Amino acid sequence: MFIEIVKSKIHRVTVTEANLNYIGSITIDEDLMDAANLIPFEKVSIVDNNNGERFETYVIKGERGSGVICLNGAAARKVQAGDIIIIMSYASMDFEEAKGFKPSVIFPDTATNKLI
Repeated sequence: MFIEIVKSKIHRVTVTEANLNYIGSITIDEDLMDAANLIPFEKVSIVDNNNGERFETYVIKGERGSGVICLNGAAARKVQAGDIIIIMSYASMDFEEAKGFKPSVIFPDTATNKLI
């Protein structure tokens, strides 16, 4: 049996921008991507702590060290700059393998979106 479990989580980052006129995705600072074990075009779930929105999109690489968290395209309608969000990705794996799996979870500074 295979199950889905959390693979990566960026807990509580601040949306720096919402760009309606860009092809849909979420732009994430490359430092945060590396720390959370995310790759470009990986599917992610977004949870907005300010308004309760939950949606899915995919990752694009943002400028390293910039702290950028930008929702693009239709997702830009679901957030506002300044909102606090959680970003999660999932992996499917065998039930027994999942028991020992440790996700990559990071807790950036919400004021700067930089790693602490």
